[in-house]
Amino acid sequence: MSNEKAVVETTKIGENVEIGEFCVIRADVVIGDNVKIHPHVIIESGVVIGDDVEIFPGTYIGKPPKGASVTARPIKFEPKIVIGNSCVIGPNAVIFYDVMVGSNTLLGDGVSLREQVRVGSHCLLGRYVTVNYNTKIGDHTRIMDMTHITGNCEIGDNVFISVLVSTTNDNVVINREYEDGKINGPKIRDSATVGAGACLLPGVVIGEGSLVGANAVVTKDVLPYDVVMGIPAKVTRSLRKYSDD
Repeated sequence: MSNEKAVVETTKIGENVEIGEFCVIRADVVIGDNVKIHPHVIIESGVVIGDDVEIFPGTYIGKPPKGASVTARPIKFEPKIVIGNSCVIGPNAVIFYDVMVGSNTLLGDGVSLREQVRVGSHCLLGRYVTVNYNTKIGDHTRIMDMTHITGNCEIGDNVFISVLVSTTNDNVVINREYEDGKINGPKIRDSATVGAGACLLPGVVIGEGSLVGANAVVTKDVLPYDVVMGIPAKVTRSLRKYSDD
């Protein structure tokens, strides 16, 4: 059922769909069954919404990435988005083109996903989390409020990243030009934990099952199951004995 004040250009709509007032749904959008779209949502062409999805007011799905001549890197994307079954997308989220989100994933209020982002199933991205370009996030991963995930980052399965974490991908201070192969975000392996306010510098590997303490600054790789704390982060103990239980 579409509100009479909505603009709905697509005919590819499943059963038991609610579209609120002042929504704009462009041609070629595919909407599954039992989807609820609250007022003031914009969905551009090329978007596929799975079954049992709920999208809250003010969300924009299908934003074209544009550099406005100030972005150093070349911007590449395909004009498509796939949102898996049973996802919830909070108010005022912005999802750029060329994004895929797995099933049963929650995107909190104000989340921003840039182009070439892939988010797994059963994930939680908290309020105002930003995920930059070409980033992969595995299944069952939680990223909490106000955290920034940089471009060219890799995050595994069952990872927990707390609030206000920052990740970076560029060590260049003098030369501001973008060079492929030199701009690399952290790699956070399966079941790792990153504490509140931590900062992960470019290219570091956070090993499987490791723990980064709150407010730590990680300047080099963290081995699997190590605990690191401080500025710069140093090993304080190992969790390996717990991993063997």
